[in-house]
Amino acid sequence: MDIPQDLILLERAAEEQRARLAGLDGEEFDLQHRAWQEAAQAAQAAIADHATVSGQSAEAVESAVKRAVRETEEDPAG
Repeated sequence: MDIPQDLILLERAAEEQRARLAGLDGEEFDLQHRAWQEAAQAAQAAIADHATVSGQSAEAVESAVKRAVRETEEDPAG
């Protein structure tokens, strides 16, 4: 499956926001959690749009995007 680069970048951005949660608490955690949720929602919306346009299932597109992110770089939380 050919995955558009913009989907990979959006998913990577969401994962980077998730990784920034480590070690935070209180208001800092809440703010970062919102940033992560917004980034994840943007990635999910783009995945759903691509799935609709390409005629593929959203689950298949999401799996391919996540696999592409894992293959292109290390886990930012690791």
